[in-house]
Amino acid sequence: MKLKLNVIILVTLTMVIFSCVNQENSQKPEFNPHPSPAYLSPEESLKTMYLPKGYHMELVASEPMIKDPVAITWDGNGRMYVAEMLTYMEDADATGERLPWSRIMLLEDTNNDGKMDKSSVFVDSLLLPRMMQSVGNELLVNETNSITITSYSDTNGDGKADLKKILYKDDKYVPSDENMEHQRSGLDWNLDNWMYMTYEPVRFRYTNGIMQVDTIPSGVGGQWGLTHDNYGRLFFSSAGGETPVLGFQINPIYGRLDFDDEFNPEFQQVWPIIATPDVQGGNARLRPNNTLNHFTASCGQSIYRGDGFPKDFVGDYLVCEPVGRIVRRAKVFDVNGKTFLKNAYDSSEFISSSDMNFRPINSATGPDGDLYIVDMYHGIIQQGNWTKPGSFLRNKIDSLGLAKNIGRGRIYRVVYDGIKRGPKPNMLNEPTTTLLNYLGHPNGWWRDNAQKLIITRGDQSVVPALKSIATGQKGVSGNDTSHLARIHALWTLEGLNSIDKGTLLHALNDPNPQVRRTAVWISEAFLKKNDSQMVDEVAKLKDDPSYDVRVQVLLSMYSSKSDKAKAIVNEIVNENKNNEMLVATKEALDKNEMVRELSGRLGSMDQKDRRTILGGAMIFRSLCANCHGVDGKGLAIGSTGMAAPPLVGANPLQFSEKNTAIRILLGGLTGPVEGKKYPSEMPSMAANSNGWIANVLSYARYEFGNKSGQKSTLSPVVKSDEIKMIREEIKDRNKPWTLDELKKVK
Repeated sequence: MKLKLNVIILVTLTMVIFSCVNQENSQKPEFNPHPSPAYLSPEESLKTMYLPKGYHMELVASEPMIKDPVAITWDGNGRMYVAEMLTYMEDADATGERLPWSRIMLLEDTNNDGKMDKSSVFVDSLLLPRMMQSVGNELLVNETNSITITSYSDTNGDGKADLKKILYKDDKYVPSDENMEHQRSGLDWNLDNWMYMTYEPVRFRYTNGIMQVDTIPSGVGGQWGLTHDNYGRLFFSSAGGETPVLGFQINPIYGRLDFDDEFNPEFQQVWPIIATPDVQGGNARLRPNNTLNHFTASCGQSIYRGDGFPKDFVGDYLVCEPVGRIVRRAKVFDVNGKTFLKNAYDSSEFISSSDMNFRPINSATGPDGDLYIVDMYHGIIQQGNWTKPGSFLRNKIDSLGLAKNIGRGRIYRVVYDGIKRGPKPNMLNEPTTTLLNYLGHPNGWWRDNAQKLIITRGDQSVVPALKSIATGQKGVSGNDTSHLARIHALWTLEGLNSIDKGTLLHALNDPNPQVRRTAVWISEAFLKKNDSQMVDEVAKLKDDPSYDVRVQVLLSMYSSKSDKAKAIVNEIVNENKNNEMLVATKEALDKNEMVRELSGRLGSMDQKDRRTILGGAMIFRSLCANCHGVDGKGLAIGSTGMAAPPLVGANPLQFSEKNTAIRILLGGLTGPVEGKKYPSEMPSMAANSNGWIANVLSYARYEFGNKSGQKSTLSPVVKSDEIKMIREEIKDRNKPWTLDELKKVK
């Protein structure tokens, strides 16, 4: 009955949301079945843009001031940094792409008319810059084919960086993929004072000029783009996986958790207003009218957190799709702790264009409260791996002459009619006490940057005022503090290493559930030390009316090793067996802990081999352990014996028996094992990919093979090519192996 009620509430909420939103979108755009690949000026391109009623786009910057822009960020005074990939796909063969000719521009609007009128080359001679983060007077930068993070500063005010400092460098790092699309992005300074990125399983914390690094055991997803909402929830996307959003249920430090129904299948359909033949997926990704039918290049996402749009837009998810020439707007809603997304419009998009060179690849909420769109305005948007001669995409590129459209780029601002742009910030020149006023600003850009600046300044004189804001007393200006101000004050105290139990205990009893959730999250520093008072106080929230709070109690209590904390974790799960989010969260935590322990044992193993074994561990724990046991010692079925043979020390897992193990996974196994019969045979795993089989077998060999105590010079790691070879060898076999048969195979 409770589940049915939740569904009714969800459906009703959705209908209310979309009946309101769709009123904006009553005018349908005109479809262009035969678009021209010709270059359009910014003014001409703007005429091809469709947005819902009430919204329009304005030009902020364009060529020749900028070229090939891929990302933007602002400093505390509202000056814009623009990362440019000047060597990206200058032709269909990616000629010269790896030359260090790219740069970062610094743009400024000196007369505050909304358009950039001053520019300088802040940093040049870069290899395709991927990530930027503005911190005070510094700009943190990462380039392609590197995990190094470098700080650049302009010490004489001429708009050009003259001080360079390496903050982080891993000398053992080897790029995992020469394809530049499959590398990191982000460096998003989240609410929790950690900077997150895609691809690499680490996060960074920058205080007192030092970059602290923390490992994310289960890794992170995502590709190009990363963002967070008002409460520190991260949102990833994956163009390679054709997934417009993922990884948003829990913070990746706790593990990985995604649901099949966190958005419906229709969410992955896209609705361009232009026939788009230049798609990597070929005809399978096109409708009969040649429009893109599915996300294939999702990237550059953001959560709108400004104050320049109607309030119903705040918290909505934006994601770019440059192949479709669109930007999606999605509503984000929560049901019993689980987050869902749905397209804000019916078979339509928030932004769509019929300009074939419109390539939106990034978005961001600006200091003025408006939404900014980065348009690379490039003929080819797919990297050279996908444009090989003879491919479907290459034929379209050549026939349309798309390779000619290079060296341009635009940055637009989306504006809502009748709402005035916010003021230009001057944070870098203001005292810390003034920054306190911005912690409750209606625009999340101001809140984030105030928090970041206070922390990087390390100004302890404002700690008493921060505690006053965090506990809901009068703000600095004498006004009541909002729940967002209280949340940012708590995290600012945490970033200054000045959070105390008294402030946290007060916040644990705050009337707003998101403040309570924040307090639980921050309390982990005390919970990990088994602070009995904090464990007792957090435990009181295990039955909180807000499921978001309950989920955070589960996540944070899991980090404590105290007996009471462990008991609370079990109580939450046992008392909420009908809550999908809480049950799945506990499973994700368990898997994450397993990976953490295994990762520690892998030590200095080669990075690729580590990933293979860790990937196999996840598969084994979720599938194979159901029969063989988590420890590989078999799983007892009452008093009838074991479901399957133990794997520890099993002969097929000895390092010298690699091909035997491969044959078993591909063909299956039947008959007695070590003279014992088992109730079921080992099924064939051949339906899975070569990489999947290589991963799980590498983990099984590492964990359970060669247990005689003697060291082996052989590696436990199995390669995909080895699986491929055996698969071809036994392709005509249609029955499981017996051990006697396998002994006879040469």
